[in-house]
Amino acid sequence: MEQELQNELETITKLSNMVIEFFVNYSFQVIGAIIIFLLGLIVARWIAKIVLRLCEKKNVDVTLSLFISSCVKLLIIAMVLIVCLGKFGISVAPFVAAIGAISLSLGLALQGVFSNYGAGFTIIITRPFVVGNTININNISGIVKEIRLAYTILDTEDGEMITIPNKHIVGEVIVNSFQYKIVESYVGISYQCRPEEAINVINHALTQFNEIPTTPAPQVGIEAFADSSINIGYRYWVPTERYFEVQYQVNLAVYNALQENKIVIPFPQREVTLTQAAS
Repeated sequence: MEQELQNELETITKLSNMVIEFFVNYSFQVIGAIIIFLLGLIVARWIAKIVLRLCEKKNVDVTLSLFISSCVKLLIIAMVLIVCLGKFGISVAPFVAAIGAISLSLGLALQGVFSNYGAGFTIIITRPFVVGNTININNISGIVKEIRLAYTILDTEDGEMITIPNKHIVGEVIVNSFQYKIVESYVGISYQCRPEEAINVINHALTQFNEIPTTPAPQVGIEAFADSSINIGYRYWVPTERYFEVQYQVNLAVYNALQENKIVIPFPQREVTLTQAAS
């Protein structure tokens, strides 16, 4: 029993001596490393704020500004950690090698995630569209609500939110109609009616809507000569958030205007000739 107690006391004594020896030999290094690290954090935060203000002054995109300031802050903190480790005489070469190996493994495992971030960075730099634009990508259309490094968020007239990973945007055909979207419709009139009159009637009906801009102006004309009608096509721009609402109202106004001006909208007809077989 006494032997076990003596062994425990010797162990505690050795540990206390090691702690005392460490603080005697490295106390100044530890204090210096702590001071350097705290000062480094303050400097990194200060420089990051300066970089962010400079980006805002130069009208750089908000997402890109935050990304640049965060990268600058992390770079300064990494340099400070290297200096702190050097205060203890620790070589950073093994850490750099380990970080490189870990980064390679993570890069392979998270290849899809990183490709989204790379694509998002490309979108922010090249600016093929900005928040508030109406875009169409792979038959997906909506108003750009937010652009992030990993994905882009679109809003639709129905209140739906569409999230598109950025890697599915870069490299694809992007149709940007800014704040408007084009409507393309047509109506058939009888061959007995004058198409000039129908075109004037439809043009007048379109001018009754304040939502339809005059620049670019609506386009109305003969679209095709169908079997039972002359198809009068009309194209006009409307705000994206009211696309279907305005389109339905315009179609009703066009129909009523044609009816009021006695312009016939025919229905398909077919003539059938009966022949009597020779007896």
